[in-house]
Amino acid sequence: MPGNEARHHCADAGRDTAERADTVIDTSHVGAGMNAPSGDEVLAKCDELGVQFINLQFTDVMGIVKSVTVPIEVFPEVIENGQWFDGSSIAGFARIAESDMFLMPDLSTFAIIPWERERNVTARVICWVHNPNGDIFPGDPRAVLLRQLERAAKLGYKFNTGPEPEFFLLEKDAAGHIKTPTPHDSGGYFDLSTDRGTEVRKDMMRALIEMGIKVEAGHHEVAIGQHEIDFEYDNALATGDQVLTFKYTLKAIAEQHGLHATFMPKPIEGINGSGMHTHQSLASLETGDNAFADADDGYGLSSLAKQFIAGQLAHARGMSSVIAPLVNSYRRLVPGFEAPVYISWARQNRSALIRVPSIRHGKVAATRVELRCPDPASNPYLVYAVSLAAGLDGIENKLELPEPVEENLYLFTDEDLKRRNVQMLPATLGEAIQEMASDEVVRDALGEHVFERLTEAQQQDWDAFRQNVSQWELDRYLSIY
Repeated sequence: MPGNEARHHCADAGRDTAERADTVIDTSHVGAGMNAPSGDEVLAKCDELGVQFINLQFTDVMGIVKSVTVPIEVFPEVIENGQWFDGSSIAGFARIAESDMFLMPDLSTFAIIPWERERNVTARVICWVHNPNGDIFPGDPRAVLLRQLERAAKLGYKFNTGPEPEFFLLEKDAAGHIKTPTPHDSGGYFDLSTDRGTEVRKDMMRALIEMGIKVEAGHHEVAIGQHEIDFEYDNALATGDQVLTFKYTLKAIAEQHGLHATFMPKPIEGINGSGMHTHQSLASLETGDNAFADADDGYGLSSLAKQFIAGQLAHARGMSSVIAPLVNSYRRLVPGFEAPVYISWARQNRSALIRVPSIRHGKVAATRVELRCPDPASNPYLVYAVSLAAGLDGIENKLELPEPVEENLYLFTDEDLKRRNVQMLPATLGEAIQEMASDEVVRDALGEHVFERLTEAQQQDWDAFRQNVSQWELDRYLSIY
């Protein structure tokens, strides 16, 4: 077809340009990608393990993993020159007229997919997305994070994160469908005897370890059917990769058990939703020392850490549609279900937006702050990008941290909140979209391309939701009015 011929001609022209460009991205200067293997080392590993296929992975703006599979025979060429693809159908990527892009593998992310070892052995690499001229594509969420990590690096810091993604295991019917969300067990927090998911979690943890993720612990969460698996604190680019690996790995293992793993923030009415509490700190790129720690401070926090927290509090409402990206996210962000909705900080108070966890045995190097509002449906690259941008804005402008609120905010009246000058997160996705649009720090962090595409996708969801007549409305109003 003429259209395909034109597209291929455009791709060939772009390839000539791209081959002259430096498309190998070095992330060691931001504290990531250390000790990445060479192409020859990865190919030797593939030969040793009998790898037959490689999944080239990347994500759209909403954090959905996309993949192009190539046979191992093609992979050396991909390592050298990239893999072309049409980005026009990927959410938040290019328009039809600018659709040709190519993927360059980040070999530090090479891993064998455990559940594909028996037949057609397959590995994965996460890729950077490039324009035809070789420039990195501004709509690549991974690149959005890299820009903010480079900003921190210019100040002498690397950004470390430790996410705690929660999820539900749900039953499926005989046909494999999920008609009504039914939790897989009736367990509660740290329960064992009523936790039917123990063996499922062990299989999940084993698969994650085989994918190169350093798992620390797994346990049942507060709500029935709800679970959490934690993994090691690391640089933000690595943990962003790990969150996305985590999600599709858990879905695959759940499927093997006849279950469905969901990261939907609030799948079941009346019980706790799922969050992705994220621990954060800045470390010196030169010495590795924790820049958030000050043993002489009552909270163990340096002035830099306090400015960082102040920045995140100042931009919390503007970040909301990134860290809570769905209509459903705001079903979770309501008082009374352990979800943080109040823009404040504290040490022991889990109703606050930002918490300063206690450190063990006086190890100040472990000092960190916990951002409690992200949910596991969010795109981790974008979450870390705007979180870091907000924190750096606090540092660069020396924002003053308000007093902590250690009381239970869920018990505060409106007058109490006003007296303590405590604001709340947006109540709906529609309100969050408006807040993001008016926050220049968040918009700049995302870049205009991602900001526009994210807003477009979320506005479509919000408009569709506003036009929907729910069963709740029918039950409440139909027989009365």
